[in-house]
Amino acid sequence: MRGFLASSIGVTCAAALALPLTLPAAAAPAPAPAVQPASGARSASTTAAPDLPGSTQSLPLTPRTRDRTLGAAPEQGLTRADVHRFSLVGVTWTDPDTELRGQVQVRTRATGTGEWSGWQDIDTHNEDHGADPGTAERDSGHVHGSTAPLWVGDSDGVDVRVRATGAATRTAGVVEEQLPPLPTGLHLELVDPGAAEAPLAGAGATTNRNRTATPRLAATEIPALSKQATERDMVALGAKAQPYIGPRPRIVTRHGWGADEKLREKGFVYTKKVKAAFVHHTATGNNYRCSQAPSVIRGIYRYHVKSSGWRDIGYNFLVDKCGTIYEGRAGGVAKAVMGAHTLGFNTNSMGIAVLGTFGSAKPSSAAVTAIAKLTAWKLGLYGVNPRGKTYLKSGGGNLYRKGKNVRLNVISGHRDGFATECPGRQLYGKLGSARSTSARYQGR
Repeated sequence: MRGFLASSIGVTCAAALALPLTLPAAAAPAPAPAVQPASGARSASTTAAPDLPGSTQSLPLTPRTRDRTLGAAPEQGLTRADVHRFSLVGVTWTDPDTELRGQVQVRTRATGTGEWSGWQDIDTHNEDHGADPGTAERDSGHVHGSTAPLWVGDSDGVDVRVRATGAATRTAGVVEEQLPPLPTGLHLELVDPGAAEAPLAGAGATTNRNRTATPRLAATEIPALSKQATERDMVALGAKAQPYIGPRPRIVTRHGWGADEKLREKGFVYTKKVKAAFVHHTATGNNYRCSQAPSVIRGIYRYHVKSSGWRDIGYNFLVDKCGTIYEGRAGGVAKAVMGAHTLGFNTNSMGIAVLGTFGSAKPSSAAVTAIAKLTAWKLGLYGVNPRGKTYLKSGGGNLYRKGKNVRLNVISGHRDGFATECPGRQLYGKLGSARSTSARYQGR
């Protein structure tokens, strides 16, 4: 282990594990997202600076005239066949405390073939993913209400419709539908994740001492270690040895999936420890190849920061259908980085999001195994039993009042902390298996 740490790749991995990634001295921090005017007005198209990979087009929705006969709903929408290429879509609105009570559907035109897809639903319940009430991130003034993002693949045309839905009532024999107003400032967000920046020279390729910072930023992955090597690595890094810890899994770093570090806020926010893991699905759909997973993550990252107004991607880790684990929010994969994933329970927890939608579709066994491996290692760093229970103090939400100590499974689903469908019925049903497998990896 001493030899490993002395090598350049050892320095790289130790930095990624224990220290927050920092930008080069010449890099400027990302500008804060513009505060949206009270009227909800925004520019019709907001794109990234030319030197940044990827772009975001923010297009205002407009009212659409519809037949106001029984059952018809107020609708806003947009049809555009002249937009820049994009691969991920979502809808945002002015006030993050306003719920979109309705249906959001989109169809897109594929680049190259020119064929239009069928209508696809976008998950409107996304307020439960986010920073806790009262935190600096939540109260920054930059946060918008937003749907979940949907991955649609390489597209250059779009048609979106947002319809309010309500409950039917009967008065004097006449059935009427009581429709809530749609949120103000509705915008369609079209995200081009961009191509990943070319990896820097591999670790160990430096030629002089003045370039020692380069390998730290060049590491595209943190390699897997055996259980014994993981234990030795902890001691070598100055951490307290834990009697139960799983082998460290391979983790693709932010540089590995092509994160543009100029998008996020420069600093980091930490909590005291990691007592629990909340499992999520991204609700981005299942129509992606594993080779596209880095692009999907770059799209989610840009959507969380540029469209929703968060300080960084919300999840601490992400997992694709092939079981590859990716570093999420910046700050060090071994540290207790505060995320924005489970409203009310982001303190002393971590969020793991599986790329996909798992209400009716089953998650892959590889993804469930990856959850078990990741939690066995990360929870093991903090001496936590994956099969156990723990207490977390609620920061406020629709299930538990602020300040209430809530007893939860150490590995919980998002719905355990907030009334939501996330992580989907099929993935939620696999958490029992993930707990027992994770504990077995720890040697319990």
